[in-house]
Amino acid sequence: MEKRYLMAVAVLIGLTVRWTVSLNSYSGAGKPPMFGDYEAQRHWQEITFNLPIKQWYFNSSDNNLQYWGLDYPPLTAYHSLLCAYVAEFINPDWVALHKSRGYESPAHKLFMRATVLIADLLIYIPAVVLYCCCLKEISSKKKIANVLCILLYPGLILIDHGHFQYNSVSLGFALWGVLGVCHDWDLLGSLAFCLALNYKQMELYHSLPFFCFLLGKCFKKGLKGKGFVLLVKLACTVAAAFIFCWLPFFTDKEQTLQVLRRLFPVDRGLFEDKVANVWCSLSVFLKIKDILPRDIQILISFCFTFLSLLPACIKLMLQPSLRGFKFTLVGCALSFFLFSFQVHEKSILLASLPVCLVLNEIPFMATWFLLVSTFSMLPLLLKDGLLMPLVVTVLAFFTVCATSFSIFENVGEEELQLKSFSIFVRRYLPRFKFLPRIIQYLFFLSVITMILLTLMTVTLDPPQKLPDLFSVLVCFVSCLNFLFFLVYFNIIIMWDSKNGRSQKKVN
Repeated sequence: MEKRYLMAVAVLIGLTVRWTVSLNSYSGAGKPPMFGDYEAQRHWQEITFNLPIKQWYFNSSDNNLQYWGLDYPPLTAYHSLLCAYVAEFINPDWVALHKSRGYESPAHKLFMRATVLIADLLIYIPAVVLYCCCLKEISSKKKIANVLCILLYPGLILIDHGHFQYNSVSLGFALWGVLGVCHDWDLLGSLAFCLALNYKQMELYHSLPFFCFLLGKCFKKGLKGKGFVLLVKLACTVAAAFIFCWLPFFTDKEQTLQVLRRLFPVDRGLFEDKVANVWCSLSVFLKIKDILPRDIQILISFCFTFLSLLPACIKLMLQPSLRGFKFTLVGCALSFFLFSFQVHEKSILLASLPVCLVLNEIPFMATWFLLVSTFSMLPLLLKDGLLMPLVVTVLAFFTVCATSFSIFENVGEEELQLKSFSIFVRRYLPRFKFLPRIIQYLFFLSVITMILLTLMTVTLDPPQKLPDLFSVLVCFVSCLNFLFFLVYFNIIIMWDSKNGRSQKKVN
């Protein structure tokens, strides 16, 4: 009973922080003519409610695609339609065609914020609780602490409940897919990942390791026996899920092509705004967008992304394991974020979710990564007027993680999951025993740099000739951190720690 009570308290704390953040400003508040992501989500409700389904993705007099045109997969559109029915029931003015453009009111803000919180309650939070409760070889108190830390992750809270989006839906589906993998519910896992992919196309980050894992599992069972049966079941589940979501758009070839064009807008260029990936950081020194043709940019981006995630995916397919699956999720998401074409700053949330899943295994590194991921969105959050919620949620998250997992006391080779790698290196460099200390120094350097850059961005005016100086510095520093983490996680994957730390069950 006490454990259930404490779990309920952890969930209530997570909900309270979310609702408190939602009382603040949102993307594009009072900023016509385009407003921001809040208006984009409201506009999608307007379009899906008032127009026939075949017009949702097409430009017309009633659907100007230049004004927040729908560019997410069909499941997002269905979600918008569901919200629109509720909005129309409460106040038809909220979704009136044309007339509702840029609509803002306290009542409507309450409704929109509530839709995000309800999505969290129905999809994301139950998956987090169930995942942590099913963790093995850790105590009940650690499971509760894990739930609290994940629910207090500031990046997702600030974007969904501050900036305004529904990332918790796609991330929640992905997490249900992870649960399916962890408990051999392969069909449930396949369905959940398909739903995630049909809600947000960037969920390809998570889907690729998932299908590599299942293929490896099928090969291991043998394609002439149980493996073949499992493969057929998985293929049927995936096909059925996609057909269900895409059926209205399969009736006409042009419909299908138009949706795909909207989902993958290559005309937007290699990157947009200030994103902490390689291409945006490299543009400070080399203007790739201006030098190379668009098709060459796409090819280079694809090659770097593919090559950076290939080793981890191959190993996962050849040696499928739950541990390898979770770390490959992180590695693939980071590879896509750093090297993929047309990535947004908020896409780092897709790498943050799998990092949350290994928080109990590598608390020091996971906490560090999640702090950097939140910092990387600093320019966006400041633009939305979310400085105070940013500071408060980051401090709360760091305090809970530091006290729950004693992160500064667990920074040895075993705790960092680097023992296998260090043993390998010591075959050639016997004195290679300083890696944990270097990582600690890098952590403090990273945190100090993030604090200083935040203070400079908030208090100082950039030079007139370099108006984006601080934003660029934030992206560049974050990118360096992410490159370091990409190497770190790939080391763990390639030197799988079957010989590493064996955790003992705590009562």
